Amino acid sequence: MKYKRPSLYFHPHIETIAPALLRKIKNFSYSKRQRISTPDNDFLDLDLLKNGNQSVAILSHGLEGNSTRPYILGMARAVANSGYDVLAWNYRGCGEEMNRKLRFYHSGATDDLQVIIDHALKTGYTSLHLIGFSLGGNITLKYLGEKGKGVNSSIKSAVTFSVPLDLHTSCIQISKPGNFLYAKRFLRNLKKKIRIKAKSMPDKIDTGPLKGLKTLIDFDDHYTAPIHGFKNAVTYYHDCSSIRFVDDIKIPTLIVNAMNDPFLSKECYPFDQLHEHQFVTFEAPDQGGHVGFTELKSDGIYWSEKRAVNFIKANT
Repeated sequence: MKYKRPSLYFHPHIETIAPALLRKIKNFSYSKRQRISTPDNDFLDLDLLKNGNQSVAILSHGLEGNSTRPYILGMARAVANSGYDVLAWNYRGCGEEMNRKLRFYHSGATDDLQVIIDHALKTGYTSLHLIGFSLGGNITLKYLGEKGKGVNSSIKSAVTFSVPLDLHTSCIQISKPGNFLYAKRFLRNLKKKIRIKAKSMPDKIDTGPLKGLKTLIDFDDHYTAPIHGFKNAVTYYHDCSSIRFVDDIKIPTLIVNAMNDPFLSKECYPFDQLHEHQFVTFEAPDQGGHVGFTELKSDGIYWSEKRAVNFIKANT
């Protein structure tokens, strides 16, 4: 399946921004919201759609996203219409309510993905398919690489889109002047979450440095890294970059990174590394933007959704 963007979407920024702002997902809604506990007495909120199937697609969103973003809803609708159940989860601090613990979410938080997978298995699903976008794609790939041959046999496939496989260089990329609108928005939202957390645990969070933070790397250095047990931002990026784990993936996995993705560095296109990988398929369409892959057709289904459904069907 080759992707070609609509002629109206003539620039990568339009491909990235227009779907996020303009897309409306019709004829779909989740059937249930569920809260589950984590081992450290925190919680994760899940949105579910059940078709009575034994197969479920677990959807992982991107940085500062949630289960109601258009790209998650669009994928949920596509896989549900193909007969799969859907479980779209919200990371700690990304749902409607702030989580209880000091920690929130980060690019390598595979322990929380494990909680979601364990929940799906306990629910009775016998066939699981993981679908991740951007940061959620990194978490997905890191998880599978960490598990390697020990991955649960019920996990049949994984599909990821717009993945910052190398976190450090991608963070540098998104902080470049041409991407200032994205970086500014992400940074503003993350600072807001720190302020909210500080109100409930002022003895643990110092909001003083927030005003001086100008980049996402600054934020990760002052907050993300130390809160989650990393020495600094560079260590966090190194330890959590999925590029370090993909060699060990042992289930059918698809990675799709558009060549014109404004968020991704050149290190996120590991053609040579993955060229002969037994389980990982790496695709790099010329177009698509970041989590874009729009198709302006009457069925409302995007190319990425068709690609994902075809892949998981082939590996069910």
